[in-house]
Amino acid sequence: MAGNPTPVLTDRFSRPLHDLRISVMDRCNFRCPYCMPEATYHEHFRFLEPKERLSFDEIERVARVAVSLGVRKLRLTGGEPLLRPKLPELVARLASIEDVEDIALTTNGVLLERHVQDLKEAGLNRVTVSLDSLDPAVFARMSGGRAQLEPVLDAIDSAAQAGFSGGVKLNTVIQRGLNDAGVEALAERFRHTGVVLRFIEYMDVGTRNHWERAEVVPSHELRERIDARWPLEPVDAHYRGEVAQRYRYCDGAGEVGFISSVTAPFCGDCSRARLSSEGQLYTCLFASEGTDLRTLLRSDADDAALRDLLAGVWRRRTDRYSEERAASSDAPARRRIEMNYIGG
Repeated sequence: MAGNPTPVLTDRFSRPLHDLRISVMDRCNFRCPYCMPEATYHEHFRFLEPKERLSFDEIERVARVAVSLGVRKLRLTGGEPLLRPKLPELVARLASIEDVEDIALTTNGVLLERHVQDLKEAGLNRVTVSLDSLDPAVFARMSGGRAQLEPVLDAIDSAAQAGFSGGVKLNTVIQRGLNDAGVEALAERFRHTGVVLRFIEYMDVGTRNHWERAEVVPSHELRERIDARWPLEPVDAHYRGEVAQRYRYCDGAGEVGFISSVTAPFCGDCSRARLSSEGQLYTCLFASEGTDLRTLLRSDADDAALRDLLAGVWRRRTDRYSEERAASSDAPARRRIEMNYIGG
């Protein structure tokens, strides 16, 4: 049910606050080399203790205040969010917030099949599964040897059959020399299924994946390869700030997307804030520092104080890292938050 219109809150570049991505877990059961390499995230690595993570009450409170400032889309991320016990309960609580239009989940898929129905009944609208290859050996390598391919494919099929109102999407990070040979196989596997495949340029997220620009496969190259086999035509964006450039197969077999954050940055329309599992608010995927919300949440401060803090952070926002990187190839490297703390 729609309430009273909310005044638009914008940052220094007139970008509205529209999306909140909520990391509920810093741990993951994969060790993808571009996100959580095994050499760093080994068995003795210190992850957050449960008491250090925001509780469901605290997450719901931040979400309600963010919605009062204009947020309409919520996405649950990790690490791996399905490692968080009773996650459908949180989904139901977020779904009850007036004016929330969309709740999504990003997962590696290993635990998804056992939770699909509960998530659907709780009010989850969309599911995004990370899937980097259909080759079992490449899949194993890109998951850090932590998973098998078939259970993930089964979970994708189950999610597609569950009938989520926003459907099922797949995120595929393409890294030259590692999984780029399997692009056409992925496209063929998910044509005619209703599942939307999105190819993502390999990004310099965090500081531990030893990113090299030479390993980036530009989206235009992938698009040309797919178009040569199955002709494509562009599709208009659903909304301002949509990160994927959308295309559909001319033969009616469905849709495919390309996320070009390295070769064609989209900072100018970015409407996303990110809440880490320990309660830091970040205004960019490549941020080096966040704003501590947990201390306020665990104090006697009321919602008005939380609202003022959130609004002030967004109004001061000037982040445009990807555009700056694209404009200057010799821009100095800087410390960045690791992706397992704030999701993708």
